[in-house]
Amino acid sequence: MLGYNAGMPASEITSHRLVLPADANHYGTLYAGSLLRYALESGYATACRATGPAGNLVLRRVLSLECRRSVPVGTLVEIRGVVLQARRGYLVAGVVGMPLADHTLPWMDGLFGFAQVDGAGLPVSLPDTVEIAADGPLWRPLVARLDKLAAIRGATGDWIEALEAG
Repeated sequence: MLGYNAGMPASEITSHRLVLPADANHYGTLYAGSLLRYALESGYATACRATGPAGNLVLRRVLSLECRRSVPVGTLVEIRGVVLQARRGYLVAGVVGMPLADHTLPWMDGLFGFAQVDGAGLPVSLPDTVEIAADGPLWRPLVARLDKLAAIRGATGDWIEALEAG
């Protein structure tokens, strides 16, 4: 599997899900909404493990989600996650659906941005203990995608500019 297991970071999470009929579309494969739920749950578990008990995270944005292969009902999927970026009150978790039997490429991957908030829902700084693990062949494609996405201004700036322009 292209050496995906080499040098697994301590902060990496691994989750498993059985694709059930309730998760399927009319073709008997994983429905896109269920795929998003699987990926988001793994991303949130990754972010929570990284921030520890001091974490109070909310989803800020889905930066990217790619699905490369349909997944039939009855398949047990493995999803790994790791924090790829952390700054002030924001972190990005990357998730990868490990290759299915007889395949070499991940069946899906995604990038999810989470904000650290206080009890009133206002942004605050992340705990100092967040570990970033962005090395290794499993994570390099997501790091490269995150770097490309960093050059794009967020939608909030577009909305502010539109409102100011009248």
